[in-house]
Amino acid sequence: MLRVLFRIKKGVSLMAKGKYEYWLTPEGLLKIEGWARDGLTDEQIAENIGVTAKTLYDWKKRYSNICESLKRGKEVVDRQVENALLKRALGYTYEEITYEGGVETKRVVKEVVPDTTAQIFWLKNRKREAWADRQNIELSQPIDDSIKEMEDYFERLKESGSGSSVE
Repeated sequence: MLRVLFRIKKGVSLMAKGKYEYWLTPEGLLKIEGWARDGLTDEQIAENIGVTAKTLYDWKKRYSNICESLKRGKEVVDRQVENALLKRALGYTYEEITYEGGVETKRVVKEVVPDTTAQIFWLKNRKREAWADRQNIELSQPIDDSIKEMEDYFERLKESGSGSSVE
């Protein structure tokens, strides 16, 4: 596993210190936010800091600055992914430019058709009530009554001797 060391000052390793004070400074908070923006998980960020994921979790609860830095960083990348998903769901056009010998020889407008998988994913998450994969089963009587009827049925079968025993 790759472990990344960061230096506060020449010759001083953050991994060795592992203290929260540095991570509450503007520089430390900016690094945390940047790692979150880069898409690192909390576990990976904790490793970069030199602490366990549990310690980072505790710091998030104890120090609102750390929690807010993580949220800000994740918010940026989440928006980028949302935008990319929406773009893919709706389809888009782009220009393809061909160069030969450093000179533009051809310019073609290409179209990327809408992606139904992206559309379904978007709708299932954004319009859950209408698009969720779920089944609503309506019972004509309470389930307890149905269970009682089944128990009675099997008891009668057992008493009549016509049928295999159910245990």
